[in-house]
Amino acid sequence: MGTVHDILENQGKRGALEAGHAREVVEAAAAYMSDEENGLGFAYSGWAQCALPLKKLPPEARWEVATDRVRLVVEPGLRLATNEIDGPMEHVGVPYGAHARLILLYLQTEALRTGRREVELGTSLRNWLSRIGVSYGGTTGRLVRDQAERISRCRLTFHIQGTGSSSALVNQTIVDKALFIQGGERGAQGQLSLETAKLSEGFYEQLLKHPVPLEEAAIRALNNNPAALDCYIWLTYRLHVLRNDRLVTWSALKKQFGSSYRELFHFKPRFIQSLQLASAVYPGARIDVLEEGVVLKPSSSPVKKLVTSQ
Repeated sequence: MGTVHDILENQGKRGALEAGHAREVVEAAAAYMSDEENGLGFAYSGWAQCALPLKKLPPEARWEVATDRVRLVVEPGLRLATNEIDGPMEHVGVPYGAHARLILLYLQTEALRTGRREVELGTSLRNWLSRIGVSYGGTTGRLVRDQAERISRCRLTFHIQGTGSSSALVNQTIVDKALFIQGGERGAQGQLSLETAKLSEGFYEQLLKHPVPLEEAAIRALNNNPAALDCYIWLTYRLHVLRNDRLVTWSALKKQFGSSYRELFHFKPRFIQSLQLASAVYPGARIDVLEEGVVLKPSSSPVKKLVTSQ
């Protein structure tokens, strides 16, 4: 996969396509290489090991995924089904898809940038989304507002197994304070605009201790592909700290990334596509895809700037 960048530089997109690289991989690599911005984003390392669902689940369904060391449980929150304070409650569903991931990246990045748990949304979020190539408005605006509300109301647990002992974020919300502005139309569903959010103390503390730096150029190139975003975050977390080659079996990869797939043979080709896209925006990534699984090799840092934890 690394050769796609050399081919693009010397022969352009046509040469890369004629060399057999998939069009979406060529487009992602070209977008990344032509990006002159040097912005950084951040994510809590737990998201590099367990991620949100890719697609919408039933409103009342919880999401659960586990690897050898980390288990993530996300429970959907509740909201008033009507404007009556004593009216019935309804589940809003767990966050999912690309927009949920982008909102979370914004929240985490802004919290680290400002050193404050409280993050402004509204115009600031819209500007950030625009900067990473997401046009805010119409259907996209409604989707973003929906995911922001899901994030603000859900409850998550990261169970982390350490060496010889275990630690966990138990019953933590991502956000423990949010300001909603009621829209002009009547009815609660879909009319709330999230303007500010305050990260929960537990989640913020873990973010401070274990941030994963990401390139905005890479996020921008993958902004509509949640599976590739997950794979990119995973590679940035794993590769640059390796000292030796590490084989990750297909069964382990399916456990982490493919819990929604019934069979391994359904998962493998989709994951390889995600891996190719992630590698397209991480030129230094050194990986081999084998029959047994994926071999991760010691690689250079994916970011162009030196970043130190706060």
